[in-house]
Amino acid sequence: MTPHPTPFLMPPEDFCDLKRAQAVVVPFAYEGGVSYGLGAAGAPQAVLAASRQVEYYDEVLDAEPYRVGLGTVAAPLIPDDPVQMLALLETLTDELLAQSKFPVVVGGDHSITSGFVQSVGRYCPEFGVIQLDAHADLRDRYEGSPHSHACVMARIREMTSHTLQIGIRSMAAEEARRVKRDNISLCTMRQWRLGQFDICRALAELPPKVFITLDVDVFDWSVVASTGTPEPGGFGWQEMLDLLMAIFETKQVVGVDVVELAHQPHDINSAYAVAKLIYKIIGFKFAGCLQKVSISSLSASADS
Repeated sequence: MTPHPTPFLMPPEDFCDLKRAQAVVVPFAYEGGVSYGLGAAGAPQAVLAASRQVEYYDEVLDAEPYRVGLGTVAAPLIPDDPVQMLALLETLTDELLAQSKFPVVVGGDHSITSGFVQSVGRYCPEFGVIQLDAHADLRDRYEGSPHSHACVMARIREMTSHTLQIGIRSMAAEEARRVKRDNISLCTMRQWRLGQFDICRALAELPPKVFITLDVDVFDWSVVASTGTPEPGGFGWQEMLDLLMAIFETKQVVGVDVVELAHQPHDINSAYAVAKLIYKIIGFKFAGCLQKVSISSLSASADS
């Protein structure tokens, strides 16, 4: 893999080398599976550009997460055929997982996720998938395609039955029937807000290793406005950070993707929010091995 010419966050050169990087960002600009708004193909580059405005220092962790090594691979040329697209992403993430790296894929639409999950299954005989999303995405086919973004969790449940869906506030009757029939662990946004869902129990029932797929339409529009299939009433920023921290504290997260940002040139806020979210996720992953910022290190930075 070759490094991206404009790496995520633009860390100092010593810290973005792919060979030593523990976390690697993979821009994957595919939007062949969308059914409504466009813009997902432009999202990865917009996020990379916005990430240059994100501070290295994380005030929650009192550390600089990039110091674990934060690489970015070159954006691949993605085929239009969905089967070939999924095979390409599987190959890319497989190579990173083989090197014990923490891949963070930046989509692109949600249909890409099953390619990543396929590679996770190769390294984790038993694993769970946590979906943070406004939509259930449990249709077997949508608009004639099994590879629509509306079908991604149906494809994932063909790979693992250990799934947890949080933030759902839009689904078809056929999906609701499937949730009941298959006893799928699913938390609607209303259940979350009313405290009617036991998140600790739901996490405990998943295997130790999990993959997180985060569709940015899980957020309220005040956090991320530009997404292809918007739904009102989503998570606030701090709500989501608290949830992610709980997941990372209780589970071994082996990979993450962040999908469905529909970049619009007039909206720089959404791309920035996604860039900061990704950096937060990397910080949560490596929180246990990050060195706290000390007075002496601050003084050294000021002197330089």
